[in-house]
Amino acid sequence: MLDTRALGRQPGSSRREKHKVPAPADFGVELVGVPEGADIELDLLLEAVLEGVLVSGTATVPLTGECARCLDPISSTFEADFQELFVYPDTRSGGNAEDDELRLEDDLIDLEPVLRDAVVLALPLSPLCRDDCPGLCPECGARLADAEPDHHHDVADPRWAALKDLTGDGATPNAAPGSSPRGSGGEGPRGPIDPREGKQEG
Repeated sequence: MLDTRALGRQPGSSRREKHKVPAPADFGVELVGVPEGADIELDLLLEAVLEGVLVSGTATVPLTGECARCLDPISSTFEADFQELFVYPDTRSGGNAEDDELRLEDDLIDLEPVLRDAVVLALPLSPLCRDDCPGLCPECGARLADAEPDHHHDVADPRWAALKDLTGDGATPNAAPGSSPRGSGGEGPRGPIDPREGKQEG
């Protein structure tokens, strides 16, 4: 919370302030965010205006997360600029603007909603460890940045699977040399067959 009493509600008066505040929970997006309790550094300018106090500043936060391509851990520092008017509680505004206004309470300012909008909404949904990260191999999951330049896999076309089944272990074995299939001409078990009579000799 920021105390604005030093401004004295005098339009034109201003103060520069620096603060460190702990990051609240869930201060980030799915793959990257600010660890809960980490220091958020604030460089602020508070200016008294007719309607309230105008707060301008920069928030510097530490980020941790994982790369959206290779899933390696990442850490960095992120800066977000913001500006917001906090209206005095006894100031009236026309229309429906009051629903979107932030108001001072007992001359105090709660910056968390402003910081959440400024930082979280500006975070990348797909953070990268580096801009040219090649990601992971879709076949084996190896990190392509560490793999050989010619890293690849020979993947069989699934359309040939049926043909492979026909030529695989299920194929009919060849007949042994010198043997005759049953029902064909030639010699029977007891001697030559007379084709005119259909009887075996001997």
